[in-house]
Amino acid sequence: MVQPVVMTVEAGLAAEQALLAAVCAGEQEFGLLFWQPSDQALVMPRRLSRLPAFETASQVSVAAGWPVLLRETGGEPVPQSSATVNIALVYAPPRSEGDQNRIETGYLRLCQPICDLLIELGGDASVGEIDGAFCDGRYNVNLDGRKMVGTAQRWRQAGGRPVGLVHGALLLDNDRDELIAAVNRFNEACGLEQRVRADSHIALHEAFPVPDAITRLDTLYRQMLASFLPV
Repeated sequence: MVQPVVMTVEAGLAAEQALLAAVCAGEQEFGLLFWQPSDQALVMPRRLSRLPAFETASQVSVAAGWPVLLRETGGEPVPQSSATVNIALVYAPPRSEGDQNRIETGYLRLCQPICDLLIELGGDASVGEIDGAFCDGRYNVNLDGRKMVGTAQRWRQAGGRPVGLVHGALLLDNDRDELIAAVNRFNEACGLEQRVRADSHIALHEAFPVPDAITRLDTLYRQMLASFLPV
């Protein structure tokens, strides 16, 4: 059975970057990593560190037990804890695909296996924005109309080809109240208008307590990758 690698949030973010560097260097054809935090932190894009109240808001978050870490992908503040499983997908698209729809295709390649699993389990899976969700976006993966997975991506050029790190943060267990409080606390202290709601989110195990979910996702991702990569 495939289990996520358990590590600190800081180590998990570093492992994703190492995976991206390995694929860029041609050391491996693709990367697929599932990791689960052993601690908790509030992770946000580097651009937010330029806001005037960022340092003050970070101190408020740290005092509440939520250290602030910066990531290379975009989006908004995302709480990470042992209730979360992260999916890092790293690959270079086939040259035949061109570059026109690279971002959208990257999101779909990340989201579709999760949707397939939810449908297989009997859930109503969708991709799109959810009012009141943290780090809301067009490529949330939703279960029964509530956000379950947030997504982001970052691309590099390596050897004349683009290589992407496409990331998903999947809420596995129900710790919604704590996670939402962490985001709202930071946003308020930082002067950001957004407030998020617990009832806009759902954890996979709330709906389907499946112990082999990561194993099944691993299989689905590898099948997807095999359709266009020599895996």
